[in-house]
Amino acid sequence: MNRGTEIFTVLSRYGLADWIHQFNLDFAKGILKAKDGELLSKYSREARIRMAISDLGPTYIKLGQILSTRPDIVGVELADELKKLQADVPADSFHIVKTTLESELCQPIESIFARFDEVPIASASIGQVHLAELLDGKTVVVKVQHADIEKKVNEDLDILAGFASMAERLPEFAPYHPTTTVAEFQRALRRELDYGREERNMLQFAAQFSEDETVLIPAVYSEYCTSRVLTMEYVEGVKMSQRAALLEMGVNLPEVARRGAELYVQMIFDLGFYHADPHPGNILILPGDVIGLLDFGMVGRIDDRLREEMEDLLVGLTSSDADMLSSVIMRWGSLPKELDENSLRREVADFINDYANRPLEKMNFGEVINDMFKIIRSYHIALPPQVAMLLKTMVMLDGTGRLLDPEFNLVGLLQKHRRRIMMKRFSPMRRIRKWTRFYREVERLAEIAPRRFSDMLEQIRTGKFDVHLDLRMLGPTVNRLVTGIIASSLFLGSSLMLSMKVPPLLFHQRTHVAQSYDPVKEVTDKAAENAESAIKTVVGEDAAYMGMRDISIVGMSGIIISFGISLRLLLAINKSGHLDRTE
Repeated sequence: MNRGTEIFTVLSRYGLADWIHQFNLDFAKGILKAKDGELLSKYSREARIRMAISDLGPTYIKLGQILSTRPDIVGVELADELKKLQADVPADSFHIVKTTLESELCQPIESIFARFDEVPIASASIGQVHLAELLDGKTVVVKVQHADIEKKVNEDLDILAGFASMAERLPEFAPYHPTTTVAEFQRALRRELDYGREERNMLQFAAQFSEDETVLIPAVYSEYCTSRVLTMEYVEGVKMSQRAALLEMGVNLPEVARRGAELYVQMIFDLGFYHADPHPGNILILPGDVIGLLDFGMVGRIDDRLREEMEDLLVGLTSSDADMLSSVIMRWGSLPKELDENSLRREVADFINDYANRPLEKMNFGEVINDMFKIIRSYHIALPPQVAMLLKTMVMLDGTGRLLDPEFNLVGLLQKHRRRIMMKRFSPMRRIRKWTRFYREVERLAEIAPRRFSDMLEQIRTGKFDVHLDLRMLGPTVNRLVTGIIASSLFLGSSLMLSMKVPPLLFHQRTHVAQSYDPVKEVTDKAAENAESAIKTVVGEDAAYMGMRDISIVGMSGIIISFGISLRLLLAINKSGHLDRTE
């Protein structure tokens, strides 16, 4: 409850700032300020979202970093803003780190390390990194998870799932698919909490590039690794983000940028297993222009089917084939019911034509993909997580390459590799794997079809054959129909009760005869007039309300309730958007 209240307070503060900005309320702009004292209303909407996520802590910072790879959901502008998120998490004390190490490795720290630096060289949202030296003299890097981080993350994930469930019902949040996005985030973050998975990733990359002397994957010391501790080789080099230091070291930057891009093309299109975070800080350049990769917590895997779709995408982009590109997008994505396919194809054709006449050397791959993401989001198409990660990895790779070489062009490099990629697609081995997979599916179908057909005939013979129909939106439609019938029946019944003056009554008019009279006994006109006036004499007449008398309480209550039900039904239909729209 305390954490939920804290989250709600932060979101309310930034939400109020956004409301003040939207309505341009000058008198209220000075109320809310950021940590640095600047007025929140001065920042853009995307910047305020980033600042709110930063205030919410490590779990939400991780969420923002993952959302920065999903411009198809949050939009290109917000994704670019979320890239700026950096976790500024205080490091645990050495006493806590030592306790964690000894409990995980089941032995005293002195029996493993000859030296262990108490001050970490980095502290991130999940853990912190220490420099150490093994007993045999090898320098290593030790990643240790923060204390109780798993408990804190699980609490935040539970709260986040609750918020996502509520946000799913709000029209302004529905296009972001909050429930699906949070579920994807939960899987990704729980994987990052397991350092054993990162260890296995590093071992697989090391095996794949064991014979390539131009690529370095840090060695892993598995005997000193657990789900909360990761011990690996210390690699000393210059980060790609330090361009001046690379020039001073005499590195051939254009050549390194080209080889780095080709390395990723190989990982994606040949191996189907790639390093999904090619941030300049995660790539080192070692003497001899050797490329070293760091941080394997985020990796991507693609199967033959996804690889073929990616190849079609590249062919559509590099050959200006709008129909192929449109087909790939619609095959990839989760399409909304109201998607206008012809409109999408026309917009993709316009998108292709915008870039078709540009010289290849001036084409920016990141700009191309971001524009494509804008089209995808405008049609509310949600890409699978692995597709979005792959495209964002290539955008990040293009940006890293341009950081080294301003003339670097990923589109041109892919153009050169297109023929090789397509030839590999139609290679005998790929065809054999595809036909083998198809044969297995047909074989399985041939095995189960006769038995299922026999079961169906037996059910028909015994009269137990049932057909189950699942009609979309039938439940809400039936509920509304039944509610309307109840409201109308209640209104009609209550109207009858009002007209029949069914007791108990409000403003009841009570009358009685002051004296009895028999006109047969008296024949005079005067006596008749006296008798008539006596009959009409009213004794104790009650006051009426707005001219109404003898109102049935039950009938009036029923009418009020029926009006309330009808109003609620109309509001529900109007909110769903189907009040006056023809299907």
